[in-house]
Amino acid sequence: MAGRLDGKVAVITGAASGIGLGAVERFIEDGALVLAADIQDEKGKNLEARFKGKLRYMHCDVTQEAEIKAAIDGAVAAFGGLDIVFNNAGGGGAGNGVEDADLAGWKSTYDLLLFSVVAGTKYATPHLKARGGGAIINTSSITALQAGYGPIAYSTAKAAVMHFSRLAAAELSQHKIRINAILPGFIATSIFGASLGMERPVADQMAALLAEKGGNVQPIGRVGEPRDIAAMAAFLASDDASFITGSHFVVDGGITIGPRSAWDTSAPSALLDALGISPEQAEAMRAAQSAKG
Repeated sequence: MAGRLDGKVAVITGAASGIGLGAVERFIEDGALVLAADIQDEKGKNLEARFKGKLRYMHCDVTQEAEIKAAIDGAVAAFGGLDIVFNNAGGGGAGNGVEDADLAGWKSTYDLLLFSVVAGTKYATPHLKARGGGAIINTSSITALQAGYGPIAYSTAKAAVMHFSRLAAAELSQHKIRINAILPGFIATSIFGASLGMERPVADQMAALLAEKGGNVQPIGRVGEPRDIAAMAAFLASDDASFITGSHFVVDGGITIGPRSAWDTSAPSALLDALGISPEQAEAMRAAQSAKG
């Protein structure tokens, strides 16, 4: 049975772990040939052995423009063309607030999260045009939508990724290049531990702990997994999404639906909190009103 990405060539950055690894697995399952770009060389080489003939690994630090270009060109050299780019590599970035902002840290955050996406799109465009079109998917975040889900430098960079995707989609639509952004919620990856300065093996263990313990903070009852984002990326990369461009897709288990009280009946209402009324008092008031008929 043919896969939805049969004959397609894809570049995936941040491909050796987390969302990127989930995308590698899904894209290859769907028939794509993949250039996996990352800085985790041992994991990358293991991927190359695991998917022999279907995947090439290249070391790629996405804060280095030349390395992004080399990865894009490497896919063309290895597989004869390019159809899909998933600009996914990232990290937590600077943790400072506004008043104590470390501007050098902000710049490095933007290099990692935003300028890498711009460069990936720039260097992919000529190759996608040569194929008569293609798809670019960019990893943004729910932090692009509202406060409270991540550091301000990270969040503003991810908001820029979301908007860049829309603007670039408009510019490149004449070449049949579709560009969309995915906004993941809490996904069980090592990014949370890594952003706290943990070594990669410890951060990986924290991801497993998050998957086990974190479901109670989400309406859907579980933490997201890389495969959840990979499924959306594979859809957006495929011809099934041929009428979709310039959009962003929230894949977050419903966490941005509203306050906890919107989906958890045991949680206190923000309105009751504002009025200084406890849930028990509110229930007593409702009962009294019902008794009056």
